[in-house]
Amino acid sequence: MKNKLLHIGFGNMVVADRIVSIIHPNSAPIRRLKDEARSQGRLIDATEGRKTRAIIITDSNHVVLSALQPETITMRFEGEGKEDGE
Repeated sequence: MKNKLLHIGFGNMVVADRIVSIIHPNSAPIRRLKDEARSQGRLIDATEGRKTRAIIITDSNHVVLSALQPETITMRFEGEGKEDGE
């Protein structure tokens, strides 16, 4: 069984099957979630120093920051199944 990788910008990848949600980082609860993940060592910053435009939550409770828009990541995520002929 091969895990599908989802490109989240700057050559960084996330296992697509592990993603629970892709969200905008603008609200206060999401900022708190990000701060809690940082303090607990669960934060992965894949922005390469750019502005965070999307936050990806995984099933292992890791929080991944991306500089790509959530819509862009979602389009890539949905395109994964089409490559397999679905």
